[in-house]
Amino acid sequence: MPFPLHGRVKIKSTAQQEEEKRKEREKKLKAYVSARDGILKKRSAGEHDEEALQLTQQLLSSNPDFATLWNYRREVLLHLETLREKDEVQKLYESELHFIEACLKVNPKSYGCWHHRSWVNTRLPQPDWTRELGLCDRCLSLDERNFHCWDYRRVVVKESGVSVEQELQFTDHLIGSNFSNYSSWHYRSTLLPQLHPQPVPDSAPNAICEEQLLKEYELAHNAFFTDPNDQSAWFYYRWLLGRAEREEMISCVYVSREGERVSVAFSKPVHSEGLMLVLDGQPQQVQWRSAHPRFRHSPVWVSFTSASPSSFTSSQVSPECVCEVSAQNTPQIIYYINLKMSELSVEKSSVLQAELQSCNQLLELEPQNKWCLLTIILLMRALDPLGHEKETLAHFQTLKEVDPMRSSYYSDLCSKFLIENTILKMEYAEVRVFSLSDKNLTILCHLDQLLFVTHINLSSNQLLRLPPQFAMLQCLEVLEADDNAIESLEGLYHLPKLEEVSLRNNRILFSKKSKCFIRNPFSGVRASA
Repeated sequence: MPFPLHGRVKIKSTAQQEEEKRKEREKKLKAYVSARDGILKKRSAGEHDEEALQLTQQLLSSNPDFATLWNYRREVLLHLETLREKDEVQKLYESELHFIEACLKVNPKSYGCWHHRSWVNTRLPQPDWTRELGLCDRCLSLDERNFHCWDYRRVVVKESGVSVEQELQFTDHLIGSNFSNYSSWHYRSTLLPQLHPQPVPDSAPNAICEEQLLKEYELAHNAFFTDPNDQSAWFYYRWLLGRAEREEMISCVYVSREGERVSVAFSKPVHSEGLMLVLDGQPQQVQWRSAHPRFRHSPVWVSFTSASPSSFTSSQVSPECVCEVSAQNTPQIIYYINLKMSELSVEKSSVLQAELQSCNQLLELEPQNKWCLLTIILLMRALDPLGHEKETLAHFQTLKEVDPMRSSYYSDLCSKFLIENTILKMEYAEVRVFSLSDKNLTILCHLDQLLFVTHINLSSNQLLRLPPQFAMLQCLEVLEADDNAIESLEGLYHLPKLEEVSLRNNRILFSKKSKCFIRNPFSGVRASA
């Protein structure tokens, strides 16, 4: 047998080490489960004493995410409040704050810890908000993206009366030390509208004044010219360039005497509650249905009436959503309201033009920077979508090459912009034919703005489905969608005027419903697939 080597430490095998660790884990788990069961038993018995605080403290010190134990501690603390004087209550809760700090060192992103700390400060007779603000500063210096701490900081700022100016300076400090501090950029976007609001009464929500906007552009420029590949400043910059949402209003009305129906398209999805139909000055008792049964909120609603109107009004309570149409003697009426994109003011246009020039200068230095390319596309869209269409398509192609992992996203975004451009061209020409064949479309969108279209050509694209939103095309008579990869026809089942469909060279999965749609000769639809 071999002799032992004296003076050397015997090394345990890997199997022995793993077995010892397993036994140690089992021992700790049994102790933890035993302590947990004991605590829950005390709670069930309604025992709210010092021992309960000590037992919960033992478990929460190692696992601060046990929400039930924090709830139990609050019950105990509320009971002890009734038994102590004001000075003793102050000490009780100050001790609780020290305990929470210890738990935060174990897990700085514990929901339970931050919620409990907020609750404790509401119970303190004399809370020290300055101390709490300092705690937030320390935590954010360790992890600038701790959103639990950011949320708590907002509570502290509100309670302590810290001014918006001071908080904005705080973001200056954090961003100055690290341009990649995304949370600070976001916090800044919530402070600026409060401190520097746009003085125009009818301006968009969260708009900031022109003078401060130019300063923020400069700050963002400094950030992304310093580090063009950091996304934080680019996201903030895109927020600065953002445009207001469209107002809720009627964008198009279609009245069909033959079909005894009225179709109304809104600028954004609405609920049918509050919609009313007025004929010859008299409200009508009608039922509204959305373009597709699945939609409870829809941009397009349809009502049926047997009345023969000489005038028509559709409204949604608010006065800006009212329009009137003279029926005359035509079998159908189409009425458009504000379908075109809102025009930029001269001042806004000049600012965006200057920003586009700055981004183009950066692109010359960083020709493959995806953030710069995407921002240039958005600026071009805001300034002149039709005039910059060729450049935009070229930039999309470059984006797919430099960022292939997001190629599908860029394809979808490019499809969206092409559809928007086609809608603009169609509106300028005042036609009811929509053609986007051989454009590499991957998605369909803005279908609510095509309520009045009668003929659509989507052939030779990369479409996978005709979505439920397709049902918004209430006037559609002819659909051409050959040479795609379409698998689903769900959007075709609710089109009342559809007469002819061409779906050659697709991947249609012939469910019972789609077979019925395509092959039923009594459906009144000529189909080829």
